[in-house]
Amino acid sequence: MLNWLLIAEIVYVLGIAAVCLRIIYETESTSKTLAYLLLTIFVPIGGMIVYFVIGTNYRKRKLYSKKIFKDEALMRTVKTRIFRTSAESWQTVGPELKKYKKLFTLLLNSNWSSLSTNNQVEILLNGEEKFASVLAALKAAKNHIHMEYYIFEDDEIGNAIKDVLIERAKAGVEVRFIYDDFGSRSIRKTIVPELLAAGVKAYPFYRIFFIALANRLNYRNHRKIIVIDGNVGYTGGINISDRYINKPGAAREHFWRDTHIKITGPGVYYLQYLFICDWNFCSDQELDPDRDFFNSDVPEQPGALVQIAASGPDSDDPTIMLSLVKAIGIAEREILITTPYFIPGETLLDALTVAALSGIKVRLLVPNQSDSKMVDLAARSYYENLMRAGVEIYLYKKGFVHAKTLVADRSLAVIGTANMDHRSFDLNFEVNSLIYDTRIGKQLTEVFYQDLLDAERINLEAWQHRSILKQFPEKVARLFSPLL
Repeated sequence: MLNWLLIAEIVYVLGIAAVCLRIIYETESTSKTLAYLLLTIFVPIGGMIVYFVIGTNYRKRKLYSKKIFKDEALMRTVKTRIFRTSAESWQTVGPELKKYKKLFTLLLNSNWSSLSTNNQVEILLNGEEKFASVLAALKAAKNHIHMEYYIFEDDEIGNAIKDVLIERAKAGVEVRFIYDDFGSRSIRKTIVPELLAAGVKAYPFYRIFFIALANRLNYRNHRKIIVIDGNVGYTGGINISDRYINKPGAAREHFWRDTHIKITGPGVYYLQYLFICDWNFCSDQELDPDRDFFNSDVPEQPGALVQIAASGPDSDDPTIMLSLVKAIGIAEREILITTPYFIPGETLLDALTVAALSGIKVRLLVPNQSDSKMVDLAARSYYENLMRAGVEIYLYKKGFVHAKTLVADRSLAVIGTANMDHRSFDLNFEVNSLIYDTRIGKQLTEVFYQDLLDAERINLEAWQHRSILKQFPEKVARLFSPLL
């Protein structure tokens, strides 16, 4: 009996050692490595389960290749053209935007994100504005509709959009739809079969099977993208669900504050490129770039400069996080950030601290209470150091603020799907739009200050004097913040 116990102990220790070695080898982030090691050593069985459920690093293994050009010569030609046309677009910027050249260059070098000019950009607030605009644009589609969403629910607005997709498909419009298999699980057996029966091509992104659940709950497609006829696009924080629509007379606590964007013009091309990459990954079809997918037959009108930042487990670099850090570093007067989930990581935390200590007005708007208690606790553990550096932090109290935006100096606006947390920067497929334009920058600034009317600023002195019973859970949650 003693020998069996000894053998079991040796196997147990070797198992822990093997997992620890894998964590060290696979995990790039030092903070994540330490968190997983501590969890595995001090809570062995539970820690190993947590690591294999949410910690396996696929960035090195690459979930899929973003390359949609099989011909290397064609790929080089396209790259050359992207760099040339982006440089030409940059020559049109006014003096107040010249300072963003290194941000533009970062995105161009990181993921070939072209810079385009003459885009018509419209900020859409909340589901009420977004869905009215989307339904009208979908009904006007003539050639194709490309749509991918993290959450698409079987509810009133979900069925309204489904009906339009079916009607357009029957009218001869090519309709392709990607839905995240986890976030949109409610439509698997309802809306999806109806779409397929009507001729809509629909596929789940990274299908979840029970056996593979541990490896596939991460790496979700958190993008919200619609591209219509190659020249109209939508992206932002609003999924397809009734919860995003604030009906008249609804209770204040149920108010959902969110931001989306409509782009008309060449700024849509990179959204189209991302959709084609995602489609080729998750479908059984190879969708080649087609002229109709990148429609240039629209009259040019003076408009905004637009560039798209995208990243995910398939990326070599955390492009979205790097672009946010660069934008913060370039700002000279004011940085306004709205995010529902704030677990910044050391790089972003240092960037905000440096900006505030340099005399730049930094204001951060977060929910008074989000839909995750653990995330709230972890986020609040960062507030004191930021406020001591001069960052103003506001708690939104009119329902839930879910918008993901940044405005720098009222001239750069960032609107997208990425939260300011480890999951968005490292684990999920995300997309942000960067608009270099003083009109849009001022408009989003006005939106931010309007939201502050429904928020309360945290008082540093009062925050520091909170009881230990309130502070201790936050400090514990912070230990796990790299895993959230």
